[in-house]
Amino acid sequence: MPTLPVPVLTVGLLVLSNVFMTFAWYGHLRFKSAPLLAVIVASWGIAFFEYLLQVPANRIGHGHFSAAELKTIQEVITLAVFAAFSVVYLREPLGWNHLVGFALIAAGGWFVFQRW
Repeated sequence: MPTLPVPVLTVGLLVLSNVFMTFAWYGHLRFKSAPLLAVIVASWGIAFFEYLLQVPANRIGHGHFSAAELKTIQEVITLAVFAAFSVVYLREPLGWNHLVGFALIAAGGWFVFQRW
């Protein structure tokens, strides 16, 4: 059975986990009339699936990546997933200032992976 390279598997699991995380944290914003307790319980239920992907991603990736690199990958993925989520699901446009800010954060991620 062929196995995927560690970076591919790690990033793939992190992307999937971030999709769940984004829905858990921000999906309820379209349902402002829902009771807060119901939203919290639903968010925790969604977050459970995030953890089922996030924990293995970090376990698999650690060793190939340092913990700081794993965190950086996760944060850049979070921004990319959130940007798409914000536009598609929440129907909130991203302005140039958001894109510049996200790009600067991603540029910071570049420094994490440099060997100086």
